[in-house]
Amino acid sequence: MTKYKDLNVPLRTIMTPGPVEVDPRVLRAMTTPILGQFDPAFTNIMNETMDMLRSIFQTENHWAFPVDGTSRSGIEAVLCSIISPGDRVLVPIYGRFGYLLTEICQRYGADVVTIEAPWGEVFDPEVIIKKMHEVSPKIVAIVHAETSTGCMQPLKEIGEACRNADVLLVVDAVASLGGVDLKVDELKLDAVIGGTQKCLSVPSGLAPITYNDRIEKVLSQRKSIELGLRSFNSEPSPNRITSNYFDLAQLQDYWSPVRLNHHTEATSMQYALREGLRIILEEGLENRFARHKLNEQALVAGIKAMGLNLFGDEKHKLPVVTCIEVPNGMDADEVRTMLLEDFEIEIASSFGPLHGKIWRIGTMGYSSRKKNILHVLGALEATLLRKGFKVNKGEGVQAALDVYDDYQKQKNIETVEIGIEA
Repeated sequence: MTKYKDLNVPLRTIMTPGPVEVDPRVLRAMTTPILGQFDPAFTNIMNETMDMLRSIFQTENHWAFPVDGTSRSGIEAVLCSIISPGDRVLVPIYGRFGYLLTEICQRYGADVVTIEAPWGEVFDPEVIIKKMHEVSPKIVAIVHAETSTGCMQPLKEIGEACRNADVLLVVDAVASLGGVDLKVDELKLDAVIGGTQKCLSVPSGLAPITYNDRIEKVLSQRKSIELGLRSFNSEPSPNRITSNYFDLAQLQDYWSPVRLNHHTEATSMQYALREGLRIILEEGLENRFARHKLNEQALVAGIKAMGLNLFGDEKHKLPVVTCIEVPNGMDADEVRTMLLEDFEIEIASSFGPLHGKIWRIGTMGYSSRKKNILHVLGALEATLLRKGFKVNKGEGVQAALDVYDDYQKQKNIETVEIGIEA
């Protein structure tokens, strides 16, 4: 009989664009005893989670709850619930995950129109708006933060244009929620999907979503309760949502006082999400965004001082993912392997045309800490030297420390000024 050892995984410094390190308080919350999903003590936790999600999404939407599954499940739940066969969807693609949106829409029978920007760039919003007016879609589905290229798409003008044209705007904010300022209502976003395993610093397994009454109107027209729960006088919609599991019309009843028995909730993950959201609100959104920005600035300063080049349009750089061009002649995967084996640090490669050409370093959530930034810079310098690349020795970490010192000096000045004013 095969004997298995105790589960004892190595301790890594995770600096990928997801998953990221989980706050120890979240891990502790996951050991909380299991409750029944309709126990009032648990439904209260569900209600608190919805309330905190509204704050994180910066929305007044009634509906803000997690879909059980990885972040892709939230994307699929939103899209499959509002797409009827033949509906036209416009998908602007500027990296891997635009292609994912395209494939999901196609699988649910949408007439998908795409436009593409080179990987490493974003769209001028006017290009998207012009195409929207040309093809008259029901939905525009777009990625806010493209982790495959480290770029972030401006949304303000697009949201305004979609609202004026009565087009639904669905946004994949999996990589930005909780790390980048994203005001859902102000930007006029109709549905937004997040992910737990990135800036929220919760294990992968839930997909927080929010949507407004424009989306809910579509859901109400497609609502159909499954047979085993249906009363005798209720009939299914002739245009019911294709998926049962990802049926938002049923899921919102599950999260409402109706408490429709749709599925068995992932209890421990709910504990984790609630604690992760509580920690974010305790830190404060502005403070959290500022922390992510500071650590990005320190990392970028160190990378440049070392003699490496960033990949992509810096004007539209995603603050929580930094992409670095692999030097000519360097084996990208060998560097990643040495970082993992010798320094216990994990960074990422990329996909498709960028595989082996860039490294991606995530500075998200609990992983976005000064200690981690300095650790990865020092380890990357040592690894590159070992592999024969001539870096500017010692300058990477020093440049990062300069950023932190300048920040602290400015903070001290502001504190003194506040004291004088008081």
